Order: sequence, then structure tokens, then C-alpha cells
Amino acid sequence: MTLRLALLSTADINEKLVAGARQAESVEVVAIGSRDPNNARRQAGELNVPRALSSYEEVLADPGVDAVYIPLPNSLHVEWSVRALEAGKHVLCEKPLSRHPAEVERAFDAAERAGKVLAEAFMWRHTPQARKLRELAAGLGEIRLVRTAFSFPLPVEENVRWRADLDGGALMDVGCYCVSGARFILGDPEEVTAQSLGADVDARMVATMRFPGGALAHFDCGFDLAFRDELEVVGGSGALFVDDPWHSRRTGIAVSDPDGETTPVAVPEADPYGCELEDFARACAGEIEHPFGRDDAVGQARTIAALYEAADSGRAVSL
Repeated sequence: MTLRLALLSTADINEKLVAGARQAESVEVVAIGSRDPNNARRQAGELNVPRALSSYEEVLADPGVDAVYIPLPNSLHVEWSVRALEAGKHVLCEKPLSRHPAEVERAFDAAERAGKVLAEAFMWRHTPQARKLRELAAGLGEIRLVRTAFSFPLPVEENVRWRADLDGGALMDVGCYCVSGARFILGDPEEVTAQSLGADVDARMVATMRFPGGALAHFDCGFDLAFRDELEVVGGSGALFVDDPWHSRRTGIAVSDPDGETTPVAVPEADPYGCELEDFARACAGEIEHPFGRDDAVGQARTIAALYEAADSGRAVSL
């Protein structure tokens, strides 16, 4: 059965989501809703989506919509996720669901009451590259270090990611990928430290996370740095390096032995948004349990909250 998906707002990321849906056999994007009907019609035409709806409420009331994708500003994620769930729709919410763990719990409570699927959209984790990374990491012996980075130069003018009232900031936009990368390998941290720079929001952050068993993870993220995206896993018997972990446009994993000799491991190419949507559709159909559910999303929010507390206080924060 095909999952009929609608997009809540005309965010730029919709272009990638719709392209991914066309790679997913069981998903069809049937509508785009916007508070500005002209914007909805414009983007629906550009992306060849059949219907343009004139409000978010119209999307949630539409019986021809099974699920919604929510790419709204961060501060609106939980509000509209809960409203969609209460309207009987499955929800794929753009990352991060929230920086507030209690709000994430509230959203998943709503999903459980409605009997619907709620998923946080870290698309990279659903790719063949991510699955191969986890498989190879299991062969490294004791994992001692995970290092991640994600940054790009972002002009300040007219961008919601610079707005504190919309929960903007580098950690919320790109650093959350770094956190998810470390957690994908190591689970939840037990202590974090962080430093950040910025005026209204964090323009740049550097952080360290300590995990049970002694593994450490280090990451940096920023809006005032050159474009960088990478992930490294170091174990007792070697290391792994991924040059493009988050978007998976350059696939493959470099595997190094203890002496530094490196062997490339090829990975099948796949659209990360298409992979994410396939897993989401299967979960909505009841074929599988979604691979990243409540515990993962709450753990992500707890870590983000602790990182902000550590950066603000200048001390280590235990989780």
C-alpha cells in the first residue's frame, strides 16, 4: 500500500524530500500546504506535486493524506507534530525534534495515544553507508574515539537558523548530526563539555562527550566555518573514516589497520531521503518497528540540552 504524504510548509528541503520519495516505491507526495496559498501553488508546480493546500489545518483535515512531513522551524516541530498526530496522521518531523526532552516525550505520548508513527528525520542513518559503518565498527574492538564535524558558512541575513526565538543555532542545525553520529556508534553519553561562540545563537560549538566504558567523542560545528562534513571511528584494532556521512553524496568508507594502512570499502549509492521514507512507510504500514523511536529521540534531546547547559555554564554536565 502506498503512503500518501503531505508536506507542511514550503521549506527548501522539500525539494530533496520529494526527490527521495520518487526513489521510494511505497511513498507518494500528494500535497503541499502553506499559510500562503501562492507559495503552495508555486512549489507544488515546481516539484510536480498534485495538490496545493492553503493552510496547515487543511492538510491535517484532508482524508487523502496518511502522513505529514514537518520541516518547519525548530521551535514549531513539537506543536505541529502533536497536532498532526491528534488529527490521525503519521509524522516524519525534520531534525531535531526538539532541544527539550520533555517536549519530545510529549510528542511521543501523543503518537502512542493516536496509534501513529512519529519519527525524527535524521535521514543519513537509514542508508547502506550507515549500516555498513555500524557493521565495520563492530569489528574494531573497543571503540575509543568518535570524531565528527559539520559546518558551512551561513549569511546572517534573513535566515531562521540565526533566530533564537525559533530555536536556531549551529548545534540545532548541523551539530545535531554530529551528536547523532556519535550516538549511532556509542549510545547515550554520560557526561558532556562544550564551548560555543555567538551572539543570539551559537554560531560555532566545540564539544566532547564521554560514554560508558570510557569512549570519548569530539565534534565541532558552525555557521562561520568552511564547509566540512566527516565522521571517524577509532577502535583498538583500527579506524574508519567517512568523508560524507550526512548527505551520502560521496559513498564509501576508508578502513585503516593499526599501522595506518588504509583500504577503501565500497558502499552502494542510495538517496538518503528515499531510504528514510522507505523505513517510515514500512513502520506506518506495521511491517516493522521504526528503527529509531522514542528512546533514541529523547536521548538526542537530552544530549543537546546538556551540551547547551555545558556551554552556558562552563562546566561538565552529567546526563
